Amino acid sequence: MKTYDYIVVGSGPGGGVVAYNLNKAGADVVLLEAGKFFRKNTFPINEADVSAQLYWGGGIEFDESAKMAFLRARLVGGTSIVNQALLDRFDDIAFKDWKTQSGVDFFNEQDMKSAYDTVSDFLSIYNFKREEMGKNAQYFAKSCDKLGYKWDFLHRGQSDCGLEKGNDCIACLGGCHRDSKQSTMATYIQRGEKEGLRVIAETEISHIEENADFVYVYGSTKGTKVKFKAKNVILAGGAFGTTKMLFQSGYKQKLSALGQNFSSHPQYMNFGVHDEEINSHKGFFQTVASKDPSFRQKGFKLECVFAGPVSIAMLFKQYGAAHQEKMMNYKHITCIETAVRDENTGEIKVDKNGKLVVQKNLTEQDKKRRDAGLEAVHNIMVESGAKEVIHAPFYFGLHLMGGAQMGVDGAKSVVAPDFKLHGSKRVYVCDSSLYPNAPGINPSLTIFALSQRLSEQLIK
Repeated sequence: MKTYDYIVVGSGPGGGVVAYNLNKAGADVVLLEAGKFFRKNTFPINEADVSAQLYWGGGIEFDESAKMAFLRARLVGGTSIVNQALLDRFDDIAFKDWKTQSGVDFFNEQDMKSAYDTVSDFLSIYNFKREEMGKNAQYFAKSCDKLGYKWDFLHRGQSDCGLEKGNDCIACLGGCHRDSKQSTMATYIQRGEKEGLRVIAETEISHIEENADFVYVYGSTKGTKVKFKAKNVILAGGAFGTTKMLFQSGYKQKLSALGQNFSSHPQYMNFGVHDEEINSHKGFFQTVASKDPSFRQKGFKLECVFAGPVSIAMLFKQYGAAHQEKMMNYKHITCIETAVRDENTGEIKVDKNGKLVVQKNLTEQDKKRRDAGLEAVHNIMVESGAKEVIHAPFYFGLHLMGGAQMGVDGAKSVVAPDFKLHGSKRVYVCDSSLYPNAPGINPSLTIFALSQRLSEQLIK
């Protein structure tokens, strides 16, 4: 059996980055991914196929109470393929809270700056301009100005969206057909392939076994059982994937904090119906967001977002003719998302049948932050002249964080500051499962940066 230097499980902003860097440094690396390997010319075209082919659970997963839905990508590139590619650095507020809970010294802006700089130079990060704002963003910004709410332009990972050729960015929620979106597939992984990085897709890992010299990785590729061997393993399957693999490998007996401290930035979609056509699905569909210090202190943020008609249709609670009437206004609606910086009180478990069980109830603080955010949205919608304001009755966890928290205390955390499991010499974790608590900022760029930091540590 071949022995690799490193097996990396998961290909999102955690695994994709570290696999590329280690391979480039000369290590013998294999990158394993449960989902398929789509290229820019093979991504699904319509929304129904996107949900069925690119996500776990056929498009959506739920918590134990079925009140909260989770979106989790399943393909090479992970969630970086289907997210909105917003790339922001954490501020001092986020890092102070992380350091307080974890005791990890490098959780600060200065110590993370070098890793942030390296990945930012590697990626193409675009800052939007006023002339690129669609009507959805224009209504948002104008209303915020009148109400005294501060806002700013977004930083997005993109290189050549080709809007002048008639492209619309909303299509990239199902995979970018131009390789413009700065997913790990389009940037690190495809580049790594040209340099000899081996990628094995459609390989779902069930568990690992570690001894003094090696780590064995077990799973199946397209239904056939497989086994791999390496000197070191890096788990990067995200909060759900990594936590599940560790549970099934028996680590809960050694690491009592496994599965705890889960958070997800609960997000609520809100719509304003206008007389004129807004066409939020055209052009750059997301260019601005709130940047108000009072919102940050109150624990929420607002973003102008949108989605395709199938996804939007799922967010209206009416049925039949009433629902059809709502959808007839598709071109006339603005949309603002409220994202809550939630407490990390959720828990991830695995039942006796190997099924994920997620417990995630909103705390009183979460509800207070949600209500403050929804009030601000309502004010903006009314100020914009919307003739009707609709608050979707469902909420989603789009940023899945925690479950294998990093910290200095092995009794309260799962992963040590050197990215190894507490008590392990050969198993590392590098993804959003490390997050001690919810930062209230889009988490993607920091996963890239933590992966860069781990890469440099291992190469050194």
